[in-house]
Amino acid sequence: MQTQNQNCNIGFVGLGVMGKNLALNLADHGYRVAGFDLDAAKIQDLLDTEAKERPAGVDAPRMVGCSSMSELLNNLVKPRVIVVLVPAGAPVDAVCHNLIEAGLEADDIVVDCGNSQWTDTIRREQEYQGKFKFFGTAVSGGEVGARFGPSLMPGGDADSWKYLKPMWESVAAKVDANGKPIETRTPGQPVTEGEPCTAYLGPNGAGHYVKMVHNGIEYADMQLICEAYHLIRSLLGYEPAEIGKLFEKWNQGVLNSYLVEITADILQQQDPKTGAPLVDMILDSAGQKGTGRWTSISATQMGVPAGIISESVYARALSTLTAEREKASQVLVAQVQGSDLSNEDIENAIENALYCAKICAYAQGFQIMRAAQEEYNWELNFSDIARIWRGGCIIRASFLQKIADAFTENHDLENLLLSDYFANAMDNRQDGLRKAVVMAAQAGVPVPAFYSALAYFDGYRSEILPANLLQAQRDYFGAHTYERVDAEPGEKFHTQWQVPGRPEIQTK
Repeated sequence: MQTQNQNCNIGFVGLGVMGKNLALNLADHGYRVAGFDLDAAKIQDLLDTEAKERPAGVDAPRMVGCSSMSELLNNLVKPRVIVVLVPAGAPVDAVCHNLIEAGLEADDIVVDCGNSQWTDTIRREQEYQGKFKFFGTAVSGGEVGARFGPSLMPGGDADSWKYLKPMWESVAAKVDANGKPIETRTPGQPVTEGEPCTAYLGPNGAGHYVKMVHNGIEYADMQLICEAYHLIRSLLGYEPAEIGKLFEKWNQGVLNSYLVEITADILQQQDPKTGAPLVDMILDSAGQKGTGRWTSISATQMGVPAGIISESVYARALSTLTAEREKASQVLVAQVQGSDLSNEDIENAIENALYCAKICAYAQGFQIMRAAQEEYNWELNFSDIARIWRGGCIIRASFLQKIADAFTENHDLENLLLSDYFANAMDNRQDGLRKAVVMAAQAGVPVPAFYSALAYFDGYRSEILPANLLQAQRDYFGAHTYERVDAEPGEKFHTQWQVPGRPEIQTK
């Protein structure tokens, strides 16, 4: 391996797909990188790729390969910055302990860029205090994002951020003055202009928490797109390529986003083996890595309504019951009826349904983060979060600029649905969501996320909900008490429930 003592700006432990590409991204922006991996082949692959992609006129290697963590530390300027990109959980702690044994010092910064659970990041910052500075940075955008500009969500020690900020702002995705991504996929020619898609989010686990919610919204966004596709195909009988063209059209309007764009591409892809639409040759059993489930669990623990995200997690779980669904399809029959709407009206209704449901999903995501900042004593800037997500990440979309604007105008905005822009959007387009839900129910097409979005919207806008009856039920069987509309908030009451002609109900 190459060794040149203390002349590298940043080190990497873990040179898999994400580590390799983020390291190359940093090199393109003028930073010298030292890399270590237990697999020597990955180190060599990084060095070979760097040499192949090295810009003309740059003679010296921009990478140093290290055969040990001690060698890695010896190649870094102080305070040393080491990015860790290994599987979440125990491997992160193992790397931290090995770095300490290798000579890590109190002022050095270890940055966990993996998909760690935010509670682990909080614990690690406390556990390693005095030994080194532990810092979390969530990375979104996959392999291409890491290489040419990801969305970066940093959280940790504020002093560490001051040191990391120039690096992170240089390698992050960039957007123009209108919030549209400035993209390139040319090695050695990075984007240097525009607003970087990164900002300091807060202490300890704030960055990883925001990334988790990003992934929860991503689950919802993907599920809603899939339901729109399923509904169009079931109601109108369009072939995938025709639906792909429709998504292309939608991507020119308010639904403009990375996920809609790639969906259009996917639906127009043919299978080279059979000539059939490739989507039809893919098994309908969806995987998941857990971050959507974490989002749903966190929302439930804090009492935040996040039904669209939860339904999206459940939809993936239901999809894995392949054998059971095949059996049930032979036994269970839906009593269905068609729609008398024209094809164009159905297309328009589903387009508006997708947009309205998407608004509701993002509203839920930001509600979760609002509750989390109270739970963990953070001060999250929701406008900054929306801006970070405009480029580089999987959920990047034009309407994130509108979300950023809404929170800029009112940082204390309780819910996106209450902003003028999104309230008007729901007012103008909700008819499409209602029609889509009705058509799905009549045709027997499962659209759980659409159903949940409409229920959330109608529930949130309702001054009175039947929870009064629910509270009475709880008091009836468990003496849980209730509050009265004509009493002071917080004052509790209990009734000895009686029914004419029956003895008094004994409650515990």
